[in-house]
Amino acid sequence: MRAWLSVFLKGLSMGAADAVPGVSGGTIALITGIYERLVSGIAAFDPRLLSTLPRSYDADARAESWTILEEMDVAFLLVLGAGIATAVVTVTGLVDYAEQTAPALMFAFFFGLVLASAVVLYRKVSITTPPRIGAAVAGFAVAFLLAGATESTATAPPLALVFVGGAIAICAMILPGVSGALLLMLFGLYTYLSGTLHEFLNALLDLVDGGTVAAVIDPGTPVATFMVGAVLGLLTISKVVAWALERYRFVTLAFLVSLMVGALRYPAAQVVAVLDGTYEHAGVLGGWTAPSVAALLVATLVGVLAVLALDRYTDDLDY
Repeated sequence: MRAWLSVFLKGLSMGAADAVPGVSGGTIALITGIYERLVSGIAAFDPRLLSTLPRSYDADARAESWTILEEMDVAFLLVLGAGIATAVVTVTGLVDYAEQTAPALMFAFFFGLVLASAVVLYRKVSITTPPRIGAAVAGFAVAFLLAGATESTATAPPLALVFVGGAIAICAMILPGVSGALLLMLFGLYTYLSGTLHEFLNALLDLVDGGTVAAVIDPGTPVATFMVGAVLGLLTISKVVAWALERYRFVTLAFLVSLMVGALRYPAAQVVAVLDGTYEHAGVLGGWTAPSVAALLVATLVGVLAVLALDRYTDDLDY
């Protein structure tokens, strides 16, 4: 039980990191010594499992399923996943609250997280060759343009975008140094999905007190769509990313890290929108005043220091 509790707590740490832009759950997995076990378990997935599990009434199919599940280290993945899910629900709840009450401070904190993460990772990636420089420029341009084209909004985005966002974000979540939450923010999905997830969970709890199924289905549809995209992305796109890292490691890293720099446009724009009064929630800050700017600088500094503190424990790790 102590061993499984340790795995669950490591999952909590990964989930907390995955839920905030700029910090990677993969980095936490490296720190806690479970990264190779995590990746090996995911890589061991065999598509035959999809055909043998429904035939578990057959002894041969049941034995084959069990063999595949053992190779996947499924008990470890389930306990770790439970910890990740618990943390994601908790942290996104805080994010949803912060987005409604202090959005400028929240986005300033995210800006600090992303900025410091990019600086730290650039120190680990030597961008000196033409391919790496080209990849870095492309990564920055893609993120910068996407950050300018997307808006965080309360209106429901197309389910196709939610599906694609889940597929791409989940891949980034298992890569050291790359933030899945940051990519969701770039797609304009981060605050929407944080709020929708908790609307869905509250609707489930309300069923006990006489709530309606319709109230569950409405927020549950995008949540389910995201999860389907995440599962398929984990089993497909993640293999492409792993291949790219194996064949073109530093070119791929140059592109991914530069995404973070280009993405800084998004939280900065949201801060400006809040102070200009054009953001959906005004929050606690009252426009472009000296106290407001000072508070934003403090929030940014807290984000920077959080990443620098984390980097002290990952300085000798191979990204």
